[in-house]
Amino acid sequence: MIRFAMLGSGSKGNATLIEHNGTRVLVDCGFQLKETEARLARLGVEPGSLAAVLVTHEHSDHLSGVGRLARRHRVPVYMTYGTHRAWNDAEVPTLVRFSPHQRFEIGGLAIEPYPVPHDAGEPCQYVIGAAGRRIGILSDAGHISAHMRATLADCDALMLECNHDPQMLRDGPYHASLKRRVAGDRGHLANAQAAAMLRDYLISRLQHLVLTHLSETNNRPELALAAVHEAVGGELPGLRCAHQVDGLDWCEVV
Repeated sequence: MIRFAMLGSGSKGNATLIEHNGTRVLVDCGFQLKETEARLARLGVEPGSLAAVLVTHEHSDHLSGVGRLARRHRVPVYMTYGTHRAWNDAEVPTLVRFSPHQRFEIGGLAIEPYPVPHDAGEPCQYVIGAAGRRIGILSDAGHISAHMRATLADCDALMLECNHDPQMLRDGPYHASLKRRVAGDRGHLANAQAAAMLRDYLISRLQHLVLTHLSETNNRPELALAAVHEAVGGELPGLRCAHQVDGLDWCEVV
């Protein structure tokens, strides 16, 4: 069995746990150390039990807690060469850099990074597999490329960014330049963009579909869920939204 949980998801901090057969990795850590420790404890995880932190990119809601967590609990950090160049807190006990096209293993987990279009140094996302099951993570991308679609095919669980509703973004309080950034080709996925990927997806294989990184200003869970329902033409068991404060409790992929 492989399972996953989220410490929190949104513009105020992101972190995702994946575990198989005693190997635990944390994808990103956008919370300060005490908050990270408290959220890990809520999920029954000791920080020192983490085999690694896998970083997607250098933006603070994904990276701000990585350095302190790594130093306090001696956790290895993995990131792309470009993310490392953009990082201002790179003094950690163990740092592994990689190409976003380079697969590797940590314990019994197969890690497959893949590049995504986002306004960062060398951003990537991950598909993580074990025991014949695959968990896909897609967030912080301005659009979905053919390579991204191919990499994310045949996942048993998918965490998919539904960052904003375009009308709420247009009518909302953000400055015009920030609106352009969020909606741009290297920004964040709108509900309809994320949902469109699912129209050709092998939905029957999905045990879990979690909508992530919802903007508290420019989106609402019911809008994201409605876009997905429309795209797939009905209900999906295991469909839910991750929360900024509550995150997501453990989900088993069997």
